[in-house]
Amino acid sequence: MNLTRPSTSSSSADAPGLLYAGFNQDFGCFAAGLDSGFRIFNCDPLKEKMRKDFDDGGVSIVEMLFRCNYLALVGGGKNPKFPPNKVIIWDDSKSKGIAGLEFRSEVKNVKLRRDRIVVVLSNKVFVYMFSAQPQKLHTFETIDNDKGLVALSSSQNHAILAFPGRQKGHIQIVDLNTFHTTTAVTRNNNTYPYPTNSSSFSSFPHHRRSSSFGSSSFGSNNDLQPPSILERRQSVSNNSSGSTTVMTTNISIIPAHTGKLSCLSVNADGSKCASASEKGTLIRVFDTATGKLLNELRRGVDRAEIYSIAFNHDSTRLCVSSDKGTVHIFNLDAILGNGVNHSPNNGAAYYGEVVVNNTIPSPSGNRQSSLSFMKDLLPKYFSSEWSFAHFKVMADCRCICGFGQERNSVIVICADGSFYKYTFDPRKGGECVREDYENFLRSQDD
Repeated sequence: MNLTRPSTSSSSADAPGLLYAGFNQDFGCFAAGLDSGFRIFNCDPLKEKMRKDFDDGGVSIVEMLFRCNYLALVGGGKNPKFPPNKVIIWDDSKSKGIAGLEFRSEVKNVKLRRDRIVVVLSNKVFVYMFSAQPQKLHTFETIDNDKGLVALSSSQNHAILAFPGRQKGHIQIVDLNTFHTTTAVTRNNNTYPYPTNSSSFSSFPHHRRSSSFGSSSFGSNNDLQPPSILERRQSVSNNSSGSTTVMTTNISIIPAHTGKLSCLSVNADGSKCASASEKGTLIRVFDTATGKLLNELRRGVDRAEIYSIAFNHDSTRLCVSSDKGTVHIFNLDAILGNGVNHSPNNGAAYYGEVVVNNTIPSPSGNRQSSLSFMKDLLPKYFSSEWSFAHFKVMADCRCICGFGQERNSVIVICADGSFYKYTFDPRKGGECVREDYENFLRSQDD
């Protein structure tokens, strides 16, 4: 959540000096970028684990790599610590930057894996090998992407990258483990091509766990077509030894929405991708291998800006936060709905919901209209699935959410500096219970 970008949801309640907030890959920690440095917090229990103060500037992006000592930093705010067009790979064990990637325009987002660095510009996505001297592996073009939308799976064995397509509402899916490389060596004006295995790229030599961070609007589903392989993209690099390396990969396209994308997420192993459009009423979940629409979930009927979508650890649930200060939890698997018996908000409507007669549990346990059996005759709204659990934070501000380490818990980080932990009943659903509330900036300074 980059708070330096203009937003219709910007509020006077936003914490002064807070430029960025984002979770690590397993939602066990989160980072805060400030106009005077950055901090790392443990989520549950909430505890500041590390801080770095700068006298000469702010940081607008702090991307963690699980709990290891490496971070990706981008300068921001009124007085950026680093150029906004440069990514700094920061080694906390040395308390200094050890590598830098410079670009021609502002960096919108950065994602890390143990073997890859992904950098997002307004209309390009760059993929680098994570090494002492990062090597560019590929460049992809996108539609204008000022939000820096990108999602990268965290599983060691699956490297799925999702980012906006070149058409509005489309998602590009790339398996970073399926790059095909060919190196052509020129000798005496003759070229000798030979293939090389992309998996032979070495990863960064020393990923250490840092002690500072603690221990370890379509009519129907049939309207959505499976992804097609648009083309095999090529990236060419010339080496000083006289050889030329050509890298190719297949890109799958999912036509997810008719409107512009607003939020994007993938699960840990990259098998599922969730997205929302700027309208913010529907969340769609797709199979990344086939492009099949797996779930279509309704947040509400009023327009909203979706700030985060997160899968739980086994990809059976999804939580969604918006500028309304609401967080919705959805079931993705039908088996979770067995025995579920709940009514929305104990029978009352909550913000953003329009109640149509009564709601009943769907096979997944999410709520749906009691008239859903007539879905072939009634407008699509009546066949929608609403969240089975929900809650609203105290302030109407931008916030991000993720499932906590404790079972059936959700962690929320807000732009006003507030931290929330909620728990939900996996069988009854309904209104969640607030377990913790703190101001993570103020409480750590006291």
